[in-house]
Amino acid sequence: MLHRNATVLAAALVTCVTIAHAQAPAAQPEVGPKVGEIAPDFSLPGATIDGVMRGPISLSQFKGQTVVIAFFPKARTSGCTAQMTHYRDQWSTLFNGGKGVKVIGISMDADTTTAAWAKEASLPMMFASDMKGEAGKLYGSWSEGKTTESRLLYVVGPDGRIAYTSKPFKPMVDESYSELGVQIKKAAGTK
Repeated sequence: MLHRNATVLAAALVTCVTIAHAQAPAAQPEVGPKVGEIAPDFSLPGATIDGVMRGPISLSQFKGQTVVIAFFPKARTSGCTAQMTHYRDQWSTLFNGGKGVKVIGISMDADTTTAAWAKEASLPMMFASDMKGEAGKLYGSWSEGKTTESRLLYVVGPDGRIAYTSKPFKPMVDESYSELGVQIKKAAGTK
């Protein structure tokens, strides 16, 4: 009887483990470029607090500088507003006041939308309009059938290589910003 109970218990345990394993979500493959890889270049319509830019924003125009590429879903939404206003409020400490560090927020919003948002909220960073998802495809932030980009963040070092990623970036978590600050300084070679 004891042997039979142990056998039934072992069979039940194997069944439970098998069911739990089958129900566990599959590990998501890492999207976009990885740390150490060359950051893909892009050229997109741009906007700043001063309005729609005359020429496009290209990653290659900032070679030799540290660049933060922040993909976000949509202007004026709660998480995106929290993220960009946090960047604004910590501009001097996080991004060295923009000296040697460029910040590009990328979404599928029109450049006129992000220009108006930047002006209304006094957002000091540049915004790139990725309405066709071209940069989003290169960085794993967008795929066919989606209406917005995923919230991914990349720090590109002065050498043009990905120095840090946050996939996804968590705008409501304070540690996300402190870690970003550390990684920007590390990529820029400052302490």
